[in-house]
Amino acid sequence: MLKRIITIFVLVLFVMSIFSCGQVKKESGIKIAMVTDVGGINDQSFNQSAWEGLTRAEKEFAIAVSYLESTQDADYSPNMETLLDAGNNLIWGIGFKMGDTIKEKALENPDQNYAIIDYAYGDETPANVVGVVFKEQEPSFLVGYIAGKMTKTNKVGFVGGMKFPLIEKFEYGFKAGVKLANPDAEIYAQYADSFTDAAKGKAIANQMYGKGADIVYHASGGVGDGVIEAAKEQDKFAIGVDRDQNSLAPDHVITSAMKRVDNAIFNVAALLVKDEFPGGTTVVYGLKEGGVGIAPTSYKLVPAEILEEVEDLTAKIISGEIIVPSTPDTFAEWMK
Repeated sequence: MLKRIITIFVLVLFVMSIFSCGQVKKESGIKIAMVTDVGGINDQSFNQSAWEGLTRAEKEFAIAVSYLESTQDADYSPNMETLLDAGNNLIWGIGFKMGDTIKEKALENPDQNYAIIDYAYGDETPANVVGVVFKEQEPSFLVGYIAGKMTKTNKVGFVGGMKFPLIEKFEYGFKAGVKLANPDAEIYAQYADSFTDAAKGKAIANQMYGKGADIVYHASGGVGDGVIEAAKEQDKFAIGVDRDQNSLAPDHVITSAMKRVDNAIFNVAALLVKDEFPGGTTVVYGLKEGGVGIAPTSYKLVPAEILEEVEDLTAKIISGEIIVPSTPDTFAEWMK
């Protein structure tokens, strides 16, 4: 009986010690927070992917994580001030539209670490800032190739959020992939001037489907929810972006151009935990770095032989044999 009591007592002490260590680690550990762009934390795309990366870091490294949502551009600065006052070790800006705000805050608070998705300051990067950018044209090229191979009407579409150089990388990479697969294909392209207006995305997609397009690719955040909804209603195909969006319409989203914002957030957190925060630098993620790619669910609706061709193209991009265009000028050269 005494032996049993001692065993239980030791077990209780062991459990208490584990709990205590966990609490101490959590309370005295690193805090990382993020400010979302206007799409919000549940945008099924960009911001949601960032939060998934941060929550993965929370579990892996026992850090504290949080976020503040922005409903308009004017929210960026006060949200960052709130997170600064909360004592976060690292504050993320999720989206290129926060570029100026992040730099301003970093210069005002040189002892505070900041990071931003989709913005590079080049030689002017503050020592306490990390910029993270992606080669969005590369996965866009691959899904464009799939669209060019799978279209039955020789007409496909592209819906962009707002017309900035960043979103043009998606557009021109996609167009190049389509034209490689199907030189005769016609490509419709239109911008919604929004990253949140799903109704406008649906209207644009319906217009494209009405003109004969049978596949529409979007790079438009929440606007893309409308594009996918239109594909379902019209019984056409859509191509998702940023995350694997097949779950939104399993019979209609044939593939997605994935941009692993989650991996970027997680990787920078890992460096911060190791006291190796790469301040003053820009980190670039492409196919070679495993930072972009096509959705793992692509096999459900894309024929195996096309996916094999996509693997070959991926290898050629990684090796440098194919340089994917990302601007109007480089696309014009590509077409020559």
